Amino acid sequence: MVDKLNATRRLAGQCFCGRVHYTVADEFLYAANCHCSRCRLATGSAFKPFGGIEPAKLHVHQGSDSLLIVGEPDGHDARCSKCGSLLYSVVRDGEYVHVAYGSLIDPPALAPAEHIYVGSKAPWDIIADDLPQYDELPTDD
Repeated sequence: MVDKLNATRRLAGQCFCGRVHYTVADEFLYAANCHCSRCRLATGSAFKPFGGIEPAKLHVHQGSDSLLIVGEPDGHDARCSKCGSLLYSVVRDGEYVHVAYGSLIDPPALAPAEHIYVGSKAPWDIIADDLPQYDELPTDD
């Protein structure tokens, strides 16, 4: 029997065409809006909202054979090969997965808490919220 009080909430996500479906534990360690040029090019948008989590907490349960992996095994983007939706990115030598929040069906408990790489944001992008802004990654100094 599962202890429902201690069970981890799972979030559903999918690509635009519905070929790829995944679930991820609602246990994101951090969440941000990334304005770096790589995230802008990967999403075609002003920034990429994402949540960071351990890879073992993400499970592609439909369409894993339809994933288009762009990059190296320990650092890549995973997209649907049919519709092109960006689903997640493997980062930091494979230690974390950045789940693209736009691909989630269910809302995560942890909302983006900051804007990162604002120093390279698109010149037309106006940040209109009160979240902290960092030119690069914030440090623990």
